[in-house]
Amino acid sequence: MATLVLTTVGGLAGGPIGAALGGMLGQAVDRNVLFRPKGRHGPRLNDLAVQTSHYGQPIPRLFGRMRVAGHVIWATDLVERRERQGGGKGQPAMTRYAYSASVAVALSARAIRGVGRIWADGNLLRGAAGDWKVPVQFRLHLGSEDQAADPLIASAEGGENAPAHRGIAYAVFEDLPLEAFGNRIPSLTFEVIADDAPVPAATIAQALAPAVIASVPGDEAAMLPIDGFSAYGDSVRSVIETLAEVAGAWFVPIGDRVAMRGDPAPARMLAGGAGQRRIAPPARAPHAMTVSHYDPARDWQAGVQRAVRPGALGAAMSIDLAAALPAERARAVAETMLARTSSARATRRIVTDIAAVDVLPGSVVSLSGEPGAWRVRSVEIERFAVTIELVALPPPVVALPAASGRVLRQVDVPAGQTIVHVAELPAMMGEGAGPTIAVVAAGSTPHWRRAMIHHSIDDGASWTAAGATPAAGTIGTIVAAASAAPATLVDRRTVIEVSLAHDGMMLTSMDAAGLDRGGNLALVGDELLQFGSVEQVGACRWRLSDLWRGRFGTTPALLAPGDRFVILEREAMLRILPLTGAGGTVRVMARGVGDEQGVEAAVRLTGAASLPLAPVHLSADIREGALALRWRRRSRVDWWWRDHVDVPLGEEREAYEVTVTTAIASHIVVTAVPYVTVPLSALNGAPLRAAVRQIGSLGASSPATLTLGDDE
Repeated sequence: MATLVLTTVGGLAGGPIGAALGGMLGQAVDRNVLFRPKGRHGPRLNDLAVQTSHYGQPIPRLFGRMRVAGHVIWATDLVERRERQGGGKGQPAMTRYAYSASVAVALSARAIRGVGRIWADGNLLRGAAGDWKVPVQFRLHLGSEDQAADPLIASAEGGENAPAHRGIAYAVFEDLPLEAFGNRIPSLTFEVIADDAPVPAATIAQALAPAVIASVPGDEAAMLPIDGFSAYGDSVRSVIETLAEVAGAWFVPIGDRVAMRGDPAPARMLAGGAGQRRIAPPARAPHAMTVSHYDPARDWQAGVQRAVRPGALGAAMSIDLAAALPAERARAVAETMLARTSSARATRRIVTDIAAVDVLPGSVVSLSGEPGAWRVRSVEIERFAVTIELVALPPPVVALPAASGRVLRQVDVPAGQTIVHVAELPAMMGEGAGPTIAVVAAGSTPHWRRAMIHHSIDDGASWTAAGATPAAGTIGTIVAAASAAPATLVDRRTVIEVSLAHDGMMLTSMDAAGLDRGGNLALVGDELLQFGSVEQVGACRWRLSDLWRGRFGTTPALLAPGDRFVILEREAMLRILPLTGAGGTVRVMARGVGDEQGVEAAVRLTGAASLPLAPVHLSADIREGALALRWRRRSRVDWWWRDHVDVPLGEEREAYEVTVTTAIASHIVVTAVPYVTVPLSALNGAPLRAAVRQIGSLGASSPATLTLGDDE
């Protein structure tokens, strides 16, 4: 402020009298030449919210902890990558295009301690624990005076052309995936940790203008802790005045410098003497004061606090503070500023003797015989008389409660490690006759979202992208052993107890109609089964009953503790066409944002999912010297008995191999119909064992068997 600075300079030249004269000159210069009040522009709230990239744009100096957008100071063009997916077993391949970019963002023209959370287009990109929500290569330069150039920028621009940006803290994203942001560089905001704790207002002012601002020991108002502050604007003066407004302070000369002061306690008493008293009309003072600020409780987004004078007639005033303050402190700032503007209606002009020549502008005095404190606004000395202009100071403001309002924070917890299972599955529920390799993945916490999947058929020598997993699956393990049961009956005896991966996974009961539509289908070990009733028996522990065993041609098995439990739902499965024949192994690698390395699973293809199902209802009848065998075929094409007559064949032709064996001979018959007659003379003995296999396009089914003794 010109008044204060020129007052100090005048004091150096002519002592107290010179200081007073300098103050008079400074006031005139301040009002009319250098710093017209309506012409100054300090930092505004929206200046920190929008990311910019302009030459000559000032970079703020950050103090405390702030959320800023920063300035893009370097970026590459979009990089296009092509990934070929599918194309096996005569199926068409799909080429997927992915885009990325590298970008550097300047954060602060002052060294910082680190960075907390990062948002991209308002969505959390990096959590408070340093965990990334999407895979990112990130480097942070803290802004030291000896920092080296970023290696990516140096590689792209050449070592001799790459600035190190010393003294500027900046962040570099390398190959940032842009798919989630519409294939464009998102608007990034950073929670910058410039200091480990809130910084006093006077300390910030002194850091900005060390040649002008002196320290203020013991002044509670000037030492008001500010959670975060962004120092930039048209001039240093505008920034320092903003700090003074936040702290409820003003400036006083100390030696050849000035200092912030906010202590209203009078340092000296003056005689009232002759003079004038003036009280401006009530309408001159605002009836309400609104303070906009950054609220730490709102993730450093803008907050508003308002103070009101009941019954007042003046206009409302508002001020933008580029400072981070809790709601209670911002309310106190609004109350203090409103009280100060109201009390400033009362001014005094007193004339006293030369004994008051050492009273300086900014001092706090009291008047004999009058209550209250007064701040010295100006001092004039003429003919050994000292004329002092005073403005009334308000009494201390009572702290009032304040709230930040409803805060809708984004969930910020680590995504957890990926859990992945892969299995060879038959066609299910009208999905055609061909088998698939199904990948189901989930995380160790409820906040896992997805993972990128690659597969290999050459034992990891090469990997092919298969895309991203869809929704997280429901995955767990068997806790207690369970016996096998026939697939032809509802198993009401067996109870399966499972432990799910985390408490966010849920299971629900389902009636028979829902099960018939394919609901509650699970892969347990290598068996497909469905369950009708569930009961939660503990954290992540569930008990399953009313079981439909051996679904879709799988064999009911003895279930052991530790066997996998995977719910099979279309929206949670990534399907891969078989890439190799029976006997081959498919390795799958999943990598989510919480995985430092890929998580692998493998399946050895047996080919069973491609073979016909074993015939059922095998029966035998011996009459007229011949053995007559009959059976029913099954089909993988459609698991419903829609017309109550027959099911689709699902093979190129219908064929069966019938083997009838005795103790001394075997007789094999191939037929195209589901029955056969074998003369007993060709069998030569008893007992008899009959085995029937359906011959499919890729092999034969497992046998349906029947044994006949001597008495049958």
